[in-house]
Amino acid sequence: MKKLIVILYNIRSTYNVGAIFRTCDGLGIDEVIVTGYTPFFDKGLPHEREKLRKQIHKTALGAEDLIKWRRIDDIVEAINYCRSQNCQIVALEQGSGSLNLAEPRDYTDDMALILGEEVHGIPPEILAHCDKLLEIPMCGKKESFNVSVAGGIALWELRKATLNDKRTHLRTPE
Repeated sequence: MKKLIVILYNIRSTYNVGAIFRTCDGLGIDEVIVTGYTPFFDKGLPHEREKLRKQIHKTALGAEDLIKWRRIDDIVEAINYCRSQNCQIVALEQGSGSLNLAEPRDYTDDMALILGEEVHGIPPEILAHCDKLLEIPMCGKKESFNVSVAGGIALWELRKATLNDKRTHLRTPE
């Protein structure tokens, strides 16, 4: 996979947003799109933006300033933007026909991964725009992970085949 974009759709918690940004930086994600009511420090009055920046920074630890990001308020516009970048649209969501993320696969297409709202997930009208769904199999009694944890698991799985190519900061100069 050459390009991997993450779409944050209606994520409520600034701490989840920050954690996802930190994960995206660690895994070399190309871009994050903030959409819906996902909080970020690009809107509102100055004191509101500063409060959001501090909350996001608490878990992002500066990754919010390192990752390329943009806001596209409407999720369908965000999906259309990703399609214009030749990305396959994939949602991390349990549902009919979802693919088990634990089963080995080659993820070679450019991809946009949608991470959805913490409690209700991604609505069916948005899933209708997706090329496929990926699902993390659950072994306990709970039906899902926290969105930042689930995002980390999914992004690791999608990126791991090319991760060595991205770890230039760990290589010694020749």
